[in-house]
Amino acid sequence: MRYLIGFVIALFIALTGVGAGTITVPVLVLFLGVPAPVAVGIGLTFSATVKLILAPAQIARRNVAWRTLGYMLLGGAPGVLVGSLLLRHLVSTGSANLLNAILGAILVTTASSQLFYSFRPMRQNPAARDRGPHGQVFVRGVEDRGPHGQVFVRGVEDRGPHGQVFVRGVEDRGPHGQVFVRGVKDRSPLLAWLMFPVGAEVGFSSAGAGALGSAALLSLTPLEPAQVVGTDIVFGFLVSLIGSGAHWFTHASNPELLLQLILGGVAGAIGGTLLSTRIPRRPLRFALWVWLLILGGQFLFNSYAAWAAAH
Repeated sequence: MRYLIGFVIALFIALTGVGAGTITVPVLVLFLGVPAPVAVGIGLTFSATVKLILAPAQIARRNVAWRTLGYMLLGGAPGVLVGSLLLRHLVSTGSANLLNAILGAILVTTASSQLFYSFRPMRQNPAARDRGPHGQVFVRGVEDRGPHGQVFVRGVEDRGPHGQVFVRGVEDRGPHGQVFVRGVKDRSPLLAWLMFPVGAEVGFSSAGAGALGSAALLSLTPLEPAQVVGTDIVFGFLVSLIGSGAHWFTHASNPELLLQLILGGVAGAIGGTLLSTRIPRRPLRFALWVWLLILGGQFLFNSYAAWAAAH
């Protein structure tokens, strides 16, 4: 059963991009009866292990925007440590029911925001749309004839070594062929501030890196969807690695359970990576967030029931 849980969680991570901690912690607490502090530590370590498998594939596909990732880590790394210390404080004061209530509130808030976001129309680049498997950009009324992603625009020559397109009045700042078109503003520096609370949430609950990171990238950067997923997976791997190290030395752990989840998760991550280009991402994400919203409500209900019984 534990191997199957690890397999399913890793499979959904690869197919949807939703963070491992967001899925792992409620499953461990509600279905296996694992204490919340232990579940958070296991969730972070499991997330780091699974994304260690996923991250190289995204790097190989050139789906990681390294400059943007640097801004995310500038705020996310210290945030993880702050969140871990806050969790340690709650555990030391014996506030287990309060911890479960906070975890439930985080899950409900995250799931609700993602469900709301899923009803918004997907952002389209106003002047160009990337439909090519190798970074090709198809400009309205212009045909792409290049074998390596070159775009031949009337009167404009492509001189970029990685498929960059130099269009009159448009500057290409991306290291991997990203095209920044007028009207799409790059606000990546704001990620350094926004990722601090996201990192704190990851350190406290092991959730947030996948869901909130993707939403921030879509809102503040002109990255293409594939680069949003790739950058967010690498960010999730690094903050989970930092957080798992902090939790390993400060909280109780369950190495046997962690090993079983990892063994199942390796197969799930590999299978999900192979299937990710064939299965539509959006319907799976929607169904997953509905399920997590229900689990978050269960957290809140259980916490209220325990509080009512005590009073």
